[in-house]
Amino acid sequence: MISKRAVIYPNVRLGKNCTIEDFVIIGVPPRGFKKGELETVIGDNAIIRSHTVIYAGNKIGNYFQTGNKANVRELNEIGDNVSIGTLSVVEHHVKIGKDVRIHTQAFIPEYTILEDKCWVGPNVVITNAKYPNSPNAKDELKGVHIKKGAIIGANSTIVPGIVVGENVLIGAGSVVTKNIPPNMVVIGNPARVIKNISELPYHIIDLKNQTRQGC
Repeated sequence: MISKRAVIYPNVRLGKNCTIEDFVIIGVPPRGFKKGELETVIGDNAIIRSHTVIYAGNKIGNYFQTGNKANVRELNEIGDNVSIGTLSVVEHHVKIGKDVRIHTQAFIPEYTILEDKCWVGPNVVITNAKYPNSPNAKDELKGVHIKKGAIIGANSTIVPGIVVGENVLIGAGSVVTKNIPPNMVVIGNPARVIKNISELPYHIIDLKNQTRQGC
Protein backbone atom coordinates (compact mmCIF):
# COMPACT_ATOMS: atom_id res chain seq x y z
CA MET A 1 0.00 0.00 0.00
CA ILE A 2 1.39 3.38 -1.03
CA SER A 3 -0.31 6.47 0.35
CA LYS A 4 -1.45 9.02 -2.20
CA ARG A 5 0.14 11.62 0.05
CA ALA A 6 3.60 10.07 -0.22
CA VAL A 7 6.15 11.48 -2.68
CA ILE A 8 8.11 8.95 -4.70
CA TYR A 9 10.82 10.45 -6.94
CA PRO A 10 11.87 8.98 -10.32
CA ASN A 11 14.18 5.95 -10.39
CA VAL A 12 12.88 4.47 -7.13
CA ARG A 13 12.37 0.69 -7.19
CA LEU A 14 10.11 -0.73 -4.48
CA GLY A 15 9.76 -4.44 -3.78
CA LYS A 16 6.56 -6.39 -3.21
CA ASN A 17 4.11 -5.76 -0.37
CA CYS A 18 5.59 -2.44 0.74
CA THR A 19 3.63 -0.09 2.98
CA ILE A 20 4.41 3.59 2.43
CA GLU A 21 2.51 5.85 4.84
CA ASP A 22 1.39 9.48 4.55
CA PHE A 23 3.95 12.20 3.81
CA VAL A 24 6.86 9.83 3.23
CA ILE A 25 9.42 11.10 0.69
CA ILE A 26 11.62 8.55 -1.13
CA GLY A 27 14.38 9.25 -3.65
CA VAL A 28 15.22 12.85 -2.79
CA PRO A 29 18.23 13.84 -4.96
CA PRO A 30 21.20 14.87 -2.81
CA ARG A 31 23.06 18.06 -3.54
CA GLY A 32 24.87 17.87 -6.86
CA PHE A 33 22.55 15.24 -8.40
CA LYS A 34 19.46 15.56 -10.59
CA LYS A 35 16.08 13.87 -10.09
CA GLY A 36 16.33 10.22 -11.04
CA GLU A 37 20.10 10.27 -11.53
CA LEU A 38 20.66 7.84 -8.66
CA GLU A 39 18.68 4.63 -8.37
CA THR A 40 17.02 3.94 -5.01
CA VAL A 41 16.12 0.34 -4.16
CA ILE A 42 13.96 -0.86 -1.25
CA GLY A 43 13.24 -4.58 -0.97
CA ASP A 44 10.07 -6.55 -0.26
CA ASN A 45 7.77 -6.08 2.74
CA ALA A 46 9.07 -2.68 3.82
CA ILE A 47 7.07 -0.53 6.22
CA ILE A 48 7.99 3.14 5.84
CA ARG A 49 6.14 5.17 8.45
CA SER A 50 4.82 8.69 8.09
CA HIS A 51 7.15 11.65 7.47
CA THR A 52 10.19 9.44 6.84
CA VAL A 53 12.61 10.91 4.29
CA ILE A 54 14.89 8.58 2.30
CA TYR A 55 17.36 10.19 -0.11
CA ALA A 56 18.38 8.78 -3.48
CA GLY A 57 21.04 6.15 -4.05
CA ASN A 58 20.20 3.89 -1.13
CA LYS A 59 20.28 0.11 -1.56
CA ILE A 60 17.99 -1.36 1.11
CA GLY A 61 17.08 -5.01 1.66
CA ASN A 62 13.86 -6.81 2.52
CA TYR A 63 11.72 -6.23 5.65
CA PHE A 64 13.06 -2.72 6.19
CA GLN A 65 11.06 -0.52 8.51
CA THR A 66 11.22 2.97 9.95
CA GLY A 67 9.56 4.83 12.76
CA ASN A 68 7.91 8.19 12.15
CA LYS A 69 10.17 11.00 10.90
CA ALA A 70 13.28 8.88 10.37
CA ASN A 71 15.83 10.43 8.01
CA VAL A 72 18.09 8.32 5.79
CA ARG A 73 20.58 10.22 3.67
CA GLU A 74 22.02 9.10 0.33
CA LEU A 75 24.28 6.29 -0.87
CA ASN A 76 23.92 3.86 2.01
CA GLU A 77 23.99 0.05 1.94
CA ILE A 78 21.39 -1.48 4.27
CA GLY A 79 20.77 -5.21 4.66
CA ASP A 80 17.63 -7.27 5.30
CA ASN A 81 15.46 -6.90 8.40
CA VAL A 82 16.75 -3.51 9.52
CA SER A 83 14.71 -1.14 11.67
CA ILE A 84 15.42 2.58 12.07
CA GLY A 85 13.47 4.21 14.88
CA THR A 86 11.45 7.40 15.13
CA LEU A 87 13.48 10.61 14.65
CA SER A 88 16.72 8.71 14.06
CA VAL A 89 19.18 10.00 11.47
CA VAL A 90 21.42 7.88 9.24
CA GLU A 91 23.83 10.05 7.28
CA HIS A 92 25.38 9.14 3.89
CA HIS A 93 27.90 6.41 2.99
CA VAL A 94 26.89 4.22 5.92
CA LYS A 95 27.00 0.41 5.77
CA ILE A 96 24.44 -1.51 7.82
CA GLY A 97 24.29 -5.30 7.88
CA LYS A 98 21.24 -7.50 8.36
CA ASP A 99 19.07 -7.84 11.48
CA VAL A 100 20.16 -4.45 12.86
CA ARG A 101 17.94 -2.47 15.24
CA ILE A 102 18.44 1.28 15.58
CA HIS A 103 16.18 2.76 18.23
CA THR A 104 14.60 6.20 18.60
CA GLN A 105 16.61 9.39 18.12
CA ALA A 106 19.94 7.70 17.38
CA PHE A 107 22.53 9.49 15.23
CA ILE A 108 24.57 7.41 12.76
CA PRO A 109 27.04 9.64 10.86
CA GLU A 110 28.94 9.22 7.60
CA TYR A 111 31.24 6.20 7.18
CA THR A 112 29.83 4.27 10.14
CA ILE A 113 29.75 0.49 9.75
CA LEU A 114 27.17 -1.52 11.69
CA GLU A 115 27.65 -5.25 11.20
CA ASP A 116 24.91 -7.89 11.41
CA LYS A 117 22.72 -8.12 14.52
CA CYS A 118 23.90 -4.85 16.09
CA TRP A 119 21.51 -3.21 18.54
CA VAL A 120 21.71 0.57 18.95
CA GLY A 121 19.71 2.00 21.85
CA PRO A 122 17.72 5.24 21.99
CA ASN A 123 19.61 8.55 21.92
CA VAL A 124 22.92 6.90 21.03
CA VAL A 125 25.31 9.32 19.34
CA ILE A 126 28.08 8.02 17.10
CA THR A 127 30.60 10.65 15.98
CA ASN A 128 33.11 10.87 13.14
CA ALA A 129 34.87 14.26 13.43
CA LYS A 130 37.76 14.45 15.89
CA TYR A 131 37.90 18.24 15.59
CA PRO A 132 34.40 19.42 14.59
CA ASN A 133 34.22 22.57 12.47
CA SER A 134 38.00 22.66 11.97
CA PRO A 135 39.21 23.69 8.46
CA ASN A 136 39.81 20.08 7.34
CA ALA A 137 37.08 18.37 9.38
CA LYS A 138 35.17 17.02 6.35
CA ASP A 139 38.35 15.55 4.84
CA GLU A 140 39.40 13.82 8.03
CA LEU A 141 36.22 12.04 9.09
CA LYS A 142 36.77 8.64 10.70
CA GLY A 143 33.79 6.31 10.93
CA VAL A 144 33.06 4.05 13.87
CA HIS A 145 33.00 0.29 13.20
CA ILE A 146 30.58 -1.69 15.35
CA LYS A 147 31.05 -5.40 14.86
CA LYS A 148 28.56 -8.25 14.77
CA GLY A 149 26.15 -8.60 17.67
CA ALA A 150 27.31 -5.58 19.67
CA ILE A 151 24.76 -3.82 21.90
CA ILE A 152 25.03 -0.06 22.49
CA GLY A 153 23.05 1.09 25.54
CA ALA A 154 20.83 4.17 25.60
CA ASN A 155 22.44 7.64 25.64
CA SER A 156 25.93 6.30 24.90
CA THR A 157 28.44 8.29 22.84
CA ILE A 158 31.16 6.75 20.68
CA VAL A 159 34.03 8.95 19.49
CA PRO A 160 35.50 8.86 15.93
CA GLY A 161 37.40 5.87 14.59
CA ILE A 162 36.53 3.47 17.42
CA VAL A 163 36.16 -0.27 16.77
CA VAL A 164 33.60 -2.01 18.99
CA GLY A 165 34.26 -5.76 19.01
CA GLU A 166 31.79 -8.58 18.38
CA ASN A 167 29.14 -9.17 21.06
CA VAL A 168 30.27 -6.22 23.16
CA LEU A 169 27.73 -4.76 25.61
CA ILE A 170 28.07 -1.01 26.25
CA GLY A 171 26.16 0.17 29.32
CA ALA A 172 23.74 3.08 29.16
CA GLY A 173 25.28 6.55 29.22
CA SER A 174 28.82 5.38 28.46
CA VAL A 175 31.37 7.47 26.54
CA VAL A 176 33.55 5.16 24.46
CA THR A 177 37.02 6.59 23.77
CA LYS A 178 39.02 3.40 23.09
CA ASN A 179 38.61 0.26 21.00
CA ILE A 180 36.75 -2.52 22.81
CA PRO A 181 37.79 -6.19 22.49
CA PRO A 182 35.14 -8.81 21.66
CA ASN A 183 32.78 -10.17 24.32
CA MET A 184 33.40 -7.43 26.87
CA VAL A 185 30.97 -5.42 29.02
CA VAL A 186 31.94 -1.76 29.39
CA ILE A 187 30.43 1.13 31.35
CA GLY A 188 31.23 4.67 32.39
CA ASN A 189 32.79 7.93 31.19
CA PRO A 190 35.29 7.12 29.88
CA ALA A 191 34.01 3.59 29.32
CA ARG A 192 36.01 0.82 30.98
CA VAL A 193 35.82 -2.95 30.82
CA ILE A 194 34.14 -4.44 33.89
CA LYS A 195 33.61 -8.08 32.90
CA ASN A 196 33.26 -10.63 30.14
CA ILE A 197 29.74 -11.19 28.82
CA SER A 198 29.99 -14.81 29.98
CA GLU A 199 29.71 -13.40 33.53
CA LEU A 200 26.31 -11.79 32.92
CA PRO A 201 23.34 -13.20 34.88
CA TYR A 202 21.70 -14.41 31.67
CA HIS A 203 22.89 -16.21 28.57
CA ILE A 204 23.46 -13.74 25.72
CA ILE A 205 25.60 -15.75 23.27
CA ASP A 206 27.12 -19.13 22.70
CA LEU A 207 30.80 -18.13 22.92
CA LYS A 208 31.94 -21.22 21.07
CA ASN A 209 29.68 -20.68 18.08
CA GLN A 210 29.43 -16.89 18.42
CA THR A 211 25.66 -16.90 17.99
CA ARG A 212 23.23 -14.76 19.94
CA GLN A 213 20.76 -16.42 22.31
CA GLY A 214 18.17 -15.27 24.79
CA CYS A 215 17.88 -11.61 23.80
